[in-house]
Amino acid sequence: MKHGHAKRGTDRTSEYHSWHAMKKRCQVSPYYAGRVSVCERWLSFANFLADMGMKPTLKHSIERVNNDGNYEPSNCVWATREQQSLNKRVRSDNVLGA
Repeated sequence: MKHGHAKRGTDRTSEYHSWHAMKKRCQVSPYYAGRVSVCERWLSFANFLADMGMKPTLKHSIERVNNDGNYEPSNCVWATREQQSLNKRVRSDNVLGA
């Protein structure tokens, strides 16, 4: 299916870049791999875009509402960096507890 978002090089849309980076993070990042996954529906960019819609602005990126949850429609929103800073997971090596 052609959706026009995955053009070559720098012509890829911001939404496509976010989708691609999300999938790659879950596959190769030691922080994410094995802990966070992408739902089967979102392995297709067309489904991801249908569920998430276009970003409100270029300052928005994908955020998991529940940081212990997976990338799936019920757990993801477009959020700004400021909004995301309010939703951080406590690291397992944190000795202060906050």
